[in-house]
Amino acid sequence: MADTIKTSAPYVVFQECPGEVALAFSCYGCSLACPGCHRENLWDENNGTPLSDIEFKQQLKKYQGLITAVVFFGGEWQVFDLQSKLKIARQFHLKTCLYTGLQHISRHLRPHLDFVKTGPWIAHRGGLENPASNQAYWRLEDGEIAENLNHLFHQ
Repeated sequence: MADTIKTSAPYVVFQECPGEVALAFSCYGCSLACPGCHRENLWDENNGTPLSDIEFKQQLKKYQGLITAVVFFGGEWQVFDLQSKLKIARQFHLKTCLYTGLQHISRHLRPHLDFVKTGPWIAHRGGLENPASNQAYWRLEDGEIAENLNHLFHQ
């Protein structure tokens, strides 16, 4: 199972993918270890439960008709397993989103994403709600960056 995403139980979110009701999966094994991270427990690859494609489909069926998107908080370190999950989400006609501390997204993932949040957490720059943030929230089209949507997070 070394190349299977490990997650906690999914939960519904309303703000992380503006305009969408999303089922969110927090993925364990983040190696970025950004100082000030509010989810340090996600660094440990020994935490969480492997998320098989079968279990993922069961979760999507459970929330079918209630959600419009799926958000992965991390998981990009398991490129091909995450790619599989994104393809499944699209089969359920759901939009897809990845939150990552990286600046660049694998070419294997981009075509299967509608949205991506990029950039490591830098405490003094703040998150997406801060216009001075180094993080960016992008809409993708056909695997390419199409539009910066940071303004949707500004208060």
